Amino acid sequence: MTTQHAPPATLAGAPSPGAAGRAAPRLQARELRGLWLGLLGVAIFALTLPMTRLAVGTPAAPQLSGVFIALGRAVVAAGLSIAFLLATRAPLPRRGDWPALALTAAGVVFGFPLLTSVAMRYVEAVHAAVIIGVLPLATAAVGAWLHRQRPSAGFWACAGVGSLLVVAFALLRSGGSTLLHPADLLLLAATACAAVGYGWGARLSQTMRAEHVICWALVLALPLTLPLTWLSRPQAPVAAPAWWAFGYVAVFSMWLGFFAWYRGLSQGGTVRVSQVQLVQPFLSMLFAVPLLGERLDATSLGFALAVIATVFVGKKMPVHPTHRPPSKETA
Repeated sequence: MTTQHAPPATLAGAPSPGAAGRAAPRLQARELRGLWLGLLGVAIFALTLPMTRLAVGTPAAPQLSGVFIALGRAVVAAGLSIAFLLATRAPLPRRGDWPALALTAAGVVFGFPLLTSVAMRYVEAVHAAVIIGVLPLATAAVGAWLHRQRPSAGFWACAGVGSLLVVAFALLRSGGSTLLHPADLLLLAATACAAVGYGWGARLSQTMRAEHVICWALVLALPLTLPLTWLSRPQAPVAAPAWWAFGYVAVFSMWLGFFAWYRGLSQGGTVRVSQVQLVQPFLSMLFAVPLLGERLDATSLGFALAVIATVFVGKKMPVHPTHRPPSKETA
């Protein structure tokens, strides 16, 4: 007579092996969608620098001011946001969401647009595209801190190599100086602002509809952006191409691009999807050549390709959640 042993009981709340097996493909599909949405957002953002350069002009032939472009595009996008929020019957953010929305607005409504718009009058879009290539590392750092993730050493090594390439490129183009150009410093500060806005926006996208995050951030900023836009409005005639470029950064860069970007960060994970931004410098360069007539030289192309190469290695590196020891109450 043999004794039959019952299968070990699973812990309460723990998924069965079969459920875990079914959940894994769904998780992978969600992460893949996140990467594709992130890539769509990056493609939209890649036109931001060339279009901003077209809108501000050059020191010899200025067009719209950087302040007007940065704040005016936020006003246009806020008007579209109000209509979208009403059409989708968006609920008001929770009280605890407003500080995070304020940080999101500080980064992507004020900081990044204002700093890049001022800098773009003094550097070409091809040059600026390489400097902004440091953004994935900054976004990954903010995302890892906010979402309690622990990227592997290999992940940080790849991101660090890409960032060092960006700094080396800026120093190489500084005319032999060991100091960065003031416009490069503005672009690096803009990168930090964008990383903060991306990180907090992605965190809000976990509890809010992703499209509503940028909309509420723009509406929250409207009491400041509207009067400042009026005060900085152009006093002289502006060429039609500059207005068309302003329209792009207002509708696409400041609004629709974030629809895809924040949803991608939410579905694929901020740390991993942020590395898709490493392709943005190359896309910006490709757009700058026909739009602005800029020259894509071998040095810029070489640095851009080297930076892009790190994303294909970095995205294969593991990213682990940070596990906290259980408290005495839950142990």
